[in-house]
Amino acid sequence: MTRTVTSTERALAALRELILHGQFAAGARLGEVELAERLGVSRTPVREALTRLAAEGLVELVPNRGARVASWSVAELEGVFDLRSALEPRLTGYAVPRARPDDVAVLDELAAQMLAVGLPGADQDLDALVPLNRQFHGRLVVMAGQPALATALAGAIHAPIQLRNFHAYDEASLRRSLAHHVEIVAAVRAGDPIWAQAVMTAHIHNARAVMLRAAREQEAT
Repeated sequence: MTRTVTSTERALAALRELILHGQFAAGARLGEVELAERLGVSRTPVREALTRLAAEGLVELVPNRGARVASWSVAELEGVFDLRSALEPRLTGYAVPRARPDDVAVLDELAAQMLAVGLPGADQDLDALVPLNRQFHGRLVVMAGQPALATALAGAIHAPIQLRNFHAYDEASLRRSLAHHVEIVAAVRAGDPIWAQAVMTAHIHNARAVMLRAAREQEAT
């Protein structure tokens, strides 16, 4: 039997995607009336969705002031990336010996799609990179088979993800990021966890530099 998706679940999924795709800036007000009209639902599902997004760390609920997209200081982002640097390369290393041919094929296709939409040119679509990137990293986490580490990593990267849209990347940083995905696939295919961990570490430090620069610029304004 197919389960019916509730209005709250639809609103939750839609709002999460809007935030993750950078449609709302950090600190932006999230009015229930406006969101209900935009999503074609009543205010109650929107209110419930905002409460759940607050639990995920994507939204801040301020008493008597409503909801806002969560914002992150430079210091908080540094802590997030320190934790991510400790966890994600390890998970990537665990994923390598567990990789099946279909895992490699999926990762390879995702890396190719990211190149197709990410490289500068007429077909560049930076917003399309966001879900592809999430699928790529998520696949590696699932392959690792380490649920405790995966949960810890999710807590580290999910909340400030709205600051990590690819519009913040300069061309050199973006090319590095896309190339890292391709090289990680090569390391997985070769069955070399040390190589894969090293590339993931470089990948995270590249993202760290971009996001901290963007956060510092935001704090300065």
